[in-house]
Amino acid sequence: MGFNCGIVGLPNVGKSTLFNALTQTAQAEAANFPFCTIEPNTGRVSVPDKRLDAIAAITKPEKIVPTSLEFVDIAGLVRGASKGEGLGNQFLANIREVDAICHVLRCFEDENVTHVEGKIDPIADAETVETELMLADMDSLEKRETPLTKRVRGGDKDAVKELALCERALALLRDGKPARMLEVADDEKKAFRMLQLLTAKPVLYICNVEEESAADGNSQSARVFEKAASEGAEAVVISAKIEEEIAQLGSAEEKKEFLETLGLEETGLARVINAGYKLLDLITFFTQGPKEVRAWTVRKGAKAPEAAGAIHTDFQRGFIRAETIAYDDFISLGGEQACKDAGKMRQEGKEYVTKDGDLMLFKFNV
Repeated sequence: MGFNCGIVGLPNVGKSTLFNALTQTAQAEAANFPFCTIEPNTGRVSVPDKRLDAIAAITKPEKIVPTSLEFVDIAGLVRGASKGEGLGNQFLANIREVDAICHVLRCFEDENVTHVEGKIDPIADAETVETELMLADMDSLEKRETPLTKRVRGGDKDAVKELALCERALALLRDGKPARMLEVADDEKKAFRMLQLLTAKPVLYICNVEEESAADGNSQSARVFEKAASEGAEAVVISAKIEEEIAQLGSAEEKKEFLETLGLEETGLARVINAGYKLLDLITFFTQGPKEVRAWTVRKGAKAPEAAGAIHTDFQRGFIRAETIAYDDFISLGGEQACKDAGKMRQEGKEYVTKDGDLMLFKFNV
């Protein structure tokens, strides 16, 4: 699996320009007027991972297959979206379908690009979007309360817990805080997920800055980083304009040289991916052989059968064991056979928790 991120924000903050750059396509028409994006555009992006190249250098496979993630470019939101203003209903429905929210915030001045609110203030922009999401969540929870109350009166014990959870979430939202800040016990997590609250989704703030500030950000992006830290979110600085230029370059060497001239070590895409992985607790494991070396993504804490299922459901269903080599051992010893000879290949069972960088070969029987 990869993961799925919805790119959201007010109109004209650079969402579609960023999407085009990240996916290296021209799928999303970028224009200087609101609601240029109506139907959400979707693009899959390969996840760069230097470990994949290092494994391939030893294995020398016929092909190298990175893992991928999906970006969804969602229509710009305006005030009143929770009540259906603009493209509000469609916007909210699209957000429900994604795993995480990449919230693009305009942190640059440009008199040639209009701003729907008439001023540059990324914090106010973030609050506009978040307020609409919180209003939608409150409406959703309030509609749940009446049927839950009836079930409680009928002696439904599960309904008692669910109603209490709803009431706690509502109190938090009415206090102006997103649902992701709610303290949820382990035995409540499943019920909390079932509420499908928009503000419970993890958020990555993407600060779209002018080219000169692409390396270290500016005073506006610094404010966003403070906001992110206060609410358990992540933030990255990116220049959509630079990413657009990089996407048009042909070779990896050209891209590297261009980044160096700007004092950048990595692309904005790499920053977004790294922050996204951290946000969603994702890890990568690898499979390798003469035909291909491939990267796979699972959530942190996934046991070996679940990792096997990322490749094929039959692997999970008929899981027997996973022949496992740590990435550092594979690289330092120089390959699979050397790891076997040194006793570094382990036979792991169903309770083994997959580690980031593991090289795995699954044995199964269906």
